[in-house]
Amino acid sequence: MKIQIKKIRDDAVIPTRGSDNAAGYDLYACVDDPVSIPPHTTVRIGTGITAAIPEGYFGACFARSGIAVRQGLRPANCVGVVDSDYRGEYIIALFNDSDEPRVVQNGDRIAQLVIMPYLTVEFEEVDALPETDRGSGGFGSTGR
Repeated sequence: MKIQIKKIRDDAVIPTRGSDNAAGYDLYACVDDPVSIPPHTTVRIGTGITAAIPEGYFGACFARSGIAVRQGLRPANCVGVVDSDYRGEYIIALFNDSDEPRVVQNGDRIAQLVIMPYLTVEFEEVDALPETDRGSGGFGSTGR
C-alpha cells in the first residue's frame, strides 16, 4: 500500500521503520527550538507532515517504548486516531509522566504511526440484547 505524504516544513522527516518487520513508523518532532515539557503536563509537538490515508484505514499514533521508558513521555490520549479524511499536520500531544522536565529536540522520534483497517457499522437501538454466560460482569468478573 502506498500512502501519499507531504512535508509542510522543509526540515520535516518522513516516517521510518526501525526494522523490516516493524508495524509502526516513527514520527519525528519538527520544532523550531527545543521544547520543554514540564512534569505532568501535555505539550503539542508538530511533525511537519500531513498524509492521505486511504479510505477504510486510519492511522493509530502510539507511544514509542524507548521514549516512554527512558523519559516518561507518551501521547496524552494514549492512542491518537488519524482519520482518512484528515489533511492537517500530524501533531502529537506528548504528556510527561515523570517528575522532571523533559526536552524534545527537532528530529527526535516522538511516537509511532500504525496504519490499520476499520469497520464501518450501523448502530441499531433495541429493547434487549442477546443473553450470554458472562452477562454484565466486568472489571475482574471472570476471576482472572
